Amino acid sequence: MWKEILENVRARAPLVHNITNYVTVNDCANILLATGASPIMADDEQEVQEITSICGGLNINIGTLNSRTIPSMFAAGKQANALGHPVVLDPVGVGASGLRTQTAQALLSKVKFTVIRGNSSEIKTLALGAGTTHGVDADIADTVTKDTLPSAVAFAKEFAQKNGAVVAITGAIDIVADADRAYCIYNGHPMMSKVTGTGCQLSALMTAYVAANPNTPLQAAAAAVCAMGLCGEVAFARMSAADGNASYRTYIIDAICNLTGDALEEGAKYEVR
Repeated sequence: MWKEILENVRARAPLVHNITNYVTVNDCANILLATGASPIMADDEQEVQEITSICGGLNINIGTLNSRTIPSMFAAGKQANALGHPVVLDPVGVGASGLRTQTAQALLSKVKFTVIRGNSSEIKTLALGAGTTHGVDADIADTVTKDTLPSAVAFAKEFAQKNGAVVAITGAIDIVADADRAYCIYNGHPMMSKVTGTGCQLSALMTAYVAANPNTPLQAAAAAVCAMGLCGEVAFARMSAADGNASYRTYIIDAICNLTGDALEEGAKYEVR
């Protein structure tokens, strides 16, 4: 299954529209190119509907939210919905400020999202209307562990059912769920938390996977999470004593570029609940 999903991305080379944050925009573009997709970064309200119309998927990331781009997010989301294109929401840092929380909640109410991807604190804040966060990082109290996994899976399924979207909660253990089924994914490496933007890259990557596999959004989103985590492992194995987080960032993108369907099929570590 994972092999076919990845090979569809390579074969169909979806064009992905990203309204994303300027901290990680270059890495998001490069990871899309590495996986075989094509990126467009456009966030001016005067062109986002036109750009979205020629793309296969839309990635909305609120990491560097500002008053200029908020209307662009709504306009692009509305256009993508009208065209039946998949839309991914990455609510970076929601809960850290009233603007982020209010904007994310308004986006959920006015745009139909295919996938909502965030860390545990971000998804909790979206679901409950309030939460705790340390900037863009998950609060330690919200971390998913083997002990809390059953309740976290139930929470993800409930939130997915409420929003009619796939919910991806990423962390040490990743959960990708719809209302009925959840993939619990164990790929990844702690070093990934030392590179800013691995989550942003994942959301861009996930948009490409879902755009190339529109009939199986749950499996496509799960495959993207497996791919990113697996490539985090491959990248760490390549590290030398002289390498640091900058090299690691590059190695992750290299690993995505070189990832094959067979390697993803063999290396994906997950269970279904």
